[in-house]
Amino acid sequence: MTYRLQQLTVRHLGPDGPVALHALDLVIEPGAQVALIGPSGAGKTTLLATLACAHQPASGNFTVLGVDPWTLTQAARHRLRARLFLAPQTPPLPPRQRVVTTVLAARLPHWTLWQALSSLFKPREPRAAFDALARFGLGDKLYARVDRLSGGERQRCGLARVLLSSAEAFLVDEPLSALDPTLSQLTLTALQQEARARNATLVCSLHQVDIARANFARIIGLRAGRIVFDAARENVTDAMIAALYLNESMEAPVAAFHDSPARLAVGACL
Repeated sequence: MTYRLQQLTVRHLGPDGPVALHALDLVIEPGAQVALIGPSGAGKTTLLATLACAHQPASGNFTVLGVDPWTLTQAARHRLRARLFLAPQTPPLPPRQRVVTTVLAARLPHWTLWQALSSLFKPREPRAAFDALARFGLGDKLYARVDRLSGGERQRCGLARVLLSSAEAFLVDEPLSALDPTLSQLTLTALQQEARARNATLVCSLHQVDIARANFARIIGLRAGRIVFDAARENVTDAMIAALYLNESMEAPVAAFHDSPARLAVGACL
């Protein structure tokens, strides 16, 4: 799944709303695994939603597989979105539904209406749901109700859907926010292994900078809706990280990165 962004600007709340992403230039090639880091409000969630074709840009060029999704018909754009999987930090899971049904919802784009309705009463592929949950340490929750899960369990339940989808791009927002270190590594490993196995693109926003640097070959630092650096992890220094997370009133050190070698070409790490 190839993404190309050229001078892309995205606004909140319509064409006259505040700017969320400022003139981004970005290329993400098929099979790339990219970590997005940056302070709260940097634009990470908005960028993921834009890549998922959920936010229409205000200006600039945006293509997915060489196609501008916003020039397609609604039906064609819907088919394109079916090839993408956006996993929000807090997945909107039906509270009274069983976990098996929630996870199998990832199959809905491939089922007829009758198959989808019948699966509500008798799950069609419980073994597939179990296998997906087991990779996130949730195999024993197959027939639990969603509202009986902890926050971290609900988060992993939502991610298990990724494994049952046919997505070519995993766009994952803060998947480790409710997890302890052991479960964090288990979860990230499952996502990365699945992406690698199907040559899917993985773009993952993280607040855990150490985990991003340890597990992703390419790291993009966002701040105030702008790309501060886009670099191979071996070129991401402690000084760059410190500048990225400086207090908002201290803009000068961050702005200096825009004209420095820190904003590197990343072809070697794709």
